[in-house]
Amino acid sequence: MTETQSTLSRRIFVKGSLAGLAATGAAGTALFGCAPQSGTGAGEEPMAATGEETAPDEIHWSQCNVNCGGNCVFQWHSRDGKVLYMETDNTGDTDLQARACLRGRSMRRWLNSPDRLLYPMKRAGKRGEGKFEQITWDEAIDTIASELKRVIDTYGNEAIYVNYATGMYSKTGNPTARLLNLLGGYLNRSYDYSAHMIEAVAPYMYGTSLDGSSLTEATEHSDLIVMFGNSPAETRMGGANASWDFARLREAIQNRGGKIISIDPRMNETVSGHPDEWLPIRPGTDAALCAAIAHEWIVEGKVDKESLDTYCLGYDEDTMPESAKGQNKSYKDYIMGTGWDMVEKTPEWAAPITQIPASSIRELANTIAAAKAPFITQGWGPQRHTNGEDACRSIYMLPLLLGKWGLPGTNNGERESMALTSLVPGLPAGENPVTLSIPAYQWVNAVDHGHTMTATNSGLVGGDELGTDIKFIWNYAGNCLTNQHGDINMTHEILVDESKCEFILVWDTVMTDSAKYADILLPDAMRSEQMNLQTQGYTEWYSGVVLGTPAQEAPGECRSSYDVMADIADKFGVRDAFTEGRTHDEWVKFLYEQGAEEDGSMPTWEEMLEQGVYKRPVEPYIAFEAFRNDPSANPLGTPSGKIEIFSEALDEMSRTWDLEEGEVIYPIPVFQAGFHGYGSVTEEFPLYCCGFHHKSRTHSSFGFIPELEAVARQQLWVNPADAESRSIEDGDLIAVTSPVGEIRIEAKVTPRVIPGTVMIPQGAWHKANMNGDKVDEGGCVNTLTQYKPTPMAKGNGTHSMIVQIAKA
Repeated sequence: MTETQSTLSRRIFVKGSLAGLAATGAAGTALFGCAPQSGTGAGEEPMAATGEETAPDEIHWSQCNVNCGGNCVFQWHSRDGKVLYMETDNTGDTDLQARACLRGRSMRRWLNSPDRLLYPMKRAGKRGEGKFEQITWDEAIDTIASELKRVIDTYGNEAIYVNYATGMYSKTGNPTARLLNLLGGYLNRSYDYSAHMIEAVAPYMYGTSLDGSSLTEATEHSDLIVMFGNSPAETRMGGANASWDFARLREAIQNRGGKIISIDPRMNETVSGHPDEWLPIRPGTDAALCAAIAHEWIVEGKVDKESLDTYCLGYDEDTMPESAKGQNKSYKDYIMGTGWDMVEKTPEWAAPITQIPASSIRELANTIAAAKAPFITQGWGPQRHTNGEDACRSIYMLPLLLGKWGLPGTNNGERESMALTSLVPGLPAGENPVTLSIPAYQWVNAVDHGHTMTATNSGLVGGDELGTDIKFIWNYAGNCLTNQHGDINMTHEILVDESKCEFILVWDTVMTDSAKYADILLPDAMRSEQMNLQTQGYTEWYSGVVLGTPAQEAPGECRSSYDVMADIADKFGVRDAFTEGRTHDEWVKFLYEQGAEEDGSMPTWEEMLEQGVYKRPVEPYIAFEAFRNDPSANPLGTPSGKIEIFSEALDEMSRTWDLEEGEVIYPIPVFQAGFHGYGSVTEEFPLYCCGFHHKSRTHSSFGFIPELEAVARQQLWVNPADAESRSIEDGDLIAVTSPVGEIRIEAKVTPRVIPGTVMIPQGAWHKANMNGDKVDEGGCVNTLTQYKPTPMAKGNGTHSMIVQIAKA
């Protein structure tokens, strides 16, 4: 297997010197990128304006460690302990370079931002006001240790919760679990905000989740790409991510006469400039479209019955489990109108729901059925609705019905694959003595009334009941206390009540909206200010490692989280158990050498210190190929070992769980509108609303950098028909109201969004007077989202909204 290694030393590199270039042994490799060029001739050293030699630049490698999943490579140029500028990956073959996007290349503005938190602080006002006073590290550590001990002694370790956070990825960057496990553990979290519903429900059908084929496989063999709510150009930006895969995919598909179809309420950036690829759909109605397509295939005899009988349970009566036979509960019964709702799922039925004409639904059905190797995939937008558990499974049904999965060029309906390797391990966390786990989106309920939460009313895993409320929140590198969590106004009211959660620790680099709720607020050293070790992220086309060294000193009194947690451990007498006698940097070396020894082909530690970057290609991947080839030898993780279109476990859940009025858990993939879904608009709130990922931010990361805000403004997308009836013009400041909140935002009037729906980029920073009118001037979409966990996953169906818009 080809291995590509960096040839640049991190130590000294004289910028612009061809002699220096030759000395690296990398002739012919572009080392300069966007860096300033000297005006010297070949072999001459660059000179300062005074005629003296310029000081040499140091080269330090690092990565973009936020949650777009790219982990793209940074090449910092530093002088006198300060970053001057940044290039990205220019090592090896150009087809194997993890180049950062323009957003990632703005990291220097974050690193050197005047808004950096510089000192430990304690709250000086009410929670949420953002008023703090500087304290010493000793006082901060003493307070944290004291509060941890008090909460554990009073309520038990189940009252400590580590909130979902994705602002930083590193193999050694967040040893929270390691520390807390030494102290008796903490309340676990199931799933995450990215793919909450799909992670929860997919195992009931597939026995696993997030296991799709790679886009590189589609590039080689597919003749049709069908994408439901999937825009790699926005959600997976950067050269080390799926946007690069998709660019090569489109070229390959077009060269062999294939086609791409993007099903989305918005003409997203992935298909921008390719309007023929866009099929507009009302948000939250993907399952209705899939049901109508299934109906067409059944009527037209295009279903692969033999494949369904061999690999699946529950398509029709022939493969229904004994507990459900003779009750018209099969998927086919549901589609053909002989099932529980007695409604035939024709294209004419689906057309008014989806806003896709029946003729277009039939055309789409015929196009997919005619493809030799259709690659059907979904982003995580369709499942992020209040009917998300049904939407994702409905999309799975399309390749299953045709029997075109597990074969070259095909997919199983999941999102594109991520690399299945991690060449180095992370800092070992140890075992958590606490077995209980709550769904990630349920933490607010656990703060408010955790003592009433059970397995059947709240999705608790690992026990029958929680028995306590959350009393201590540990929030490291995350903005999900408010900004990235549903229903900010409601959440605010719960967090400011100190009789509920008694202590909140926040650890970050800048004053996020979530940081305003901290009782103790700690300043973190960024990855580029300390030794850093991380792998390739979400990419599917290479695996690798970046060993980063400090590009500059951390400002103020910022410290690494490892060193701070070692000091907290010391207060409990477990410092030696926490460190095992190693410093942070010694752990980095230990973990790298552990991975290298197991792998057998990676560079030595000394070589990695020199080169910084190691990469090698990953072969294309076909999801469920082994199961397809030999289902007996390679069973899935479901009870039957097969694909369970009908799940007895979900059927049992539907009968035994304590569901709220109007909530239903379905054992088969169906269309149900969901809370604030299709049919829920009113005279007061006549528009559907949906969030989407924005190019200027990774969730809320980068959201405070003014240059990015200016280039990619926060704008609500509205169709001209909806704008004209409200006298709204492009660029107008508008008010957006929902049943739970109100924001101000600029209007973008565009035909690139389906009529009757408005779209708002998620991740904008919440800016409201929470002691006043609470109107959010920052345009944060979660001011509008209503907190209502989904029926089965208890997840964040926050793409389901209803609103009204008007000129502000």
